[in-house]
Amino acid sequence: MIAQIHDTRACALGEGALWHPTRKQLFWFDITGRQLHSRQGAEQMSWAWDEAVSAAGWVDDDTLLVAGETGFWKFDIPTGTRIRICPLEADTPGTRSNDGRADPVGGFWIGTMGWQAEPGAGAIYRYFRGEVRKLFQDITIPNAICFSPDGMWAYFADTPTGIIWKQHIDRAGWPSGKPEVLIDYSGVGINPDGAVCDAEGNLWIAQWGVWRVACHAPDGQFLGAVTCGASQVTCPAFGGDDLRQMFITSAIGDLGPDALRHQPGAGQTWIADAGIAGQAERKVVL
Repeated sequence: MIAQIHDTRACALGEGALWHPTRKQLFWFDITGRQLHSRQGAEQMSWAWDEAVSAAGWVDDDTLLVAGETGFWKFDIPTGTRIRICPLEADTPGTRSNDGRADPVGGFWIGTMGWQAEPGAGAIYRYFRGEVRKLFQDITIPNAICFSPDGMWAYFADTPTGIIWKQHIDRAGWPSGKPEVLIDYSGVGINPDGAVCDAEGNLWIAQWGVWRVACHAPDGQFLGAVTCGASQVTCPAFGGDDLRQMFITSAIGDLGPDALRHQPGAGQTWIADAGIAGQAERKVVL
């Protein structure tokens, strides 16, 4: 499977792809560009922010929960207005938000990290009904946060380690027991980035620097990949009317002029036929 360019707006650090299931609309972020982008059909939209923003979940037809460097924001899509509803490491200016996704019971998991990816400076938190609780700490680059369709498992990665963890969650959405290693890329030097689960429970993992999104079975077995014309892919999302399209964000990142000449699609947003249906993103309960 080969991805094609979906949106030509190049992001310094594209992330947080989200298909809003009731609006049938794609949203994504340029973290360091402090932008929220969207596309609905041929119509392109963008909103500038005063801080880095990186991930979102949908609350209702007109509202997103947006995670940024200082907190969680209630964002009104039609007007662009936003209200900070809860802080997130607001007293730690050396960190920002990164990867995040809504869980099966309406909570929202979000990772934080140092601006320079300082070792162990990040953590993973869960927002649930107005409360923010730290779940995991001493993480460098939290990524690959996603959830199995049966609602029993959460997945996450610390990118520099190359490891993707599998964590059992209880009926209230909280971690239960200790995380287990599901996939270990450390021996082959692959850096996992954002991830999403399809309707059959397979994990689709963006691999930074490898030009692809890899698909692994629930037991970790490699099944295949979607190749992309950008090396620094960051986050996949299922969307489209039947949830069989895959949208993929990417980053210009630290690519120099020579590298960019060979990949003019760097930082752009891509689309592919995944060949399998995804699951609709869960609704966030404020």
